Amino acid sequence: MKALFIYSFFFISSLLIAQNLIGKVIKVADGDTVTIITDENEQIKIRLFGIDYPEKGQDYSSKATAFTSSFCFGKIVKVTQKGLDRHGRVLGIILIGKKNLNEELLKNGLAWHYKYFDKTQKYSDLEQEAKKNKFNIWSMNNPTAPWDFRKAKKEKTPYKYFDNN
Repeated sequence: MKALFIYSFFFISSLLIAQNLIGKVIKVADGDTVTIITDENEQIKIRLFGIDYPEKGQDYSSKATAFTSSFCFGKIVKVTQKGLDRHGRVLGIILIGKKNLNEELLKNGLAWHYKYFDKTQKYSDLEQEAKKNKFNIWSMNNPTAPWDFRKAKKEKTPYKYFDNN
């Protein structure tokens, strides 16, 4: 049964990767997650591939969300699919014409290149250029990467115990 699930997951993922999506952005959840609606009236959550964005509560989170919203909200976009994440969202690159949202967030210092999952040299170069120019998150002395922020937040989550005596 487990083998069937794994096969199904990779089969479905390979089908998704083989096609592009076109839809209108109807929601910007945060800087790296949007929802589109297709011509078939299907709503699809897209998680931007290869980048990670400041979490809510981190510096520049609101600015990155505003940037993403101004870039694509209410607009027709093309999504180049790269797979699915563990939450079932499409991992993708969002394009409007020749403009690439993933690259624009990196170029403007509003996202980190998620090197653990992606080895795209251009993304690394864009991040390094934004660091060199001290754009947005890179203007800070020691910005915390979102994956470190999430880890620290998870470790600090208090547990509540009930006294049954």
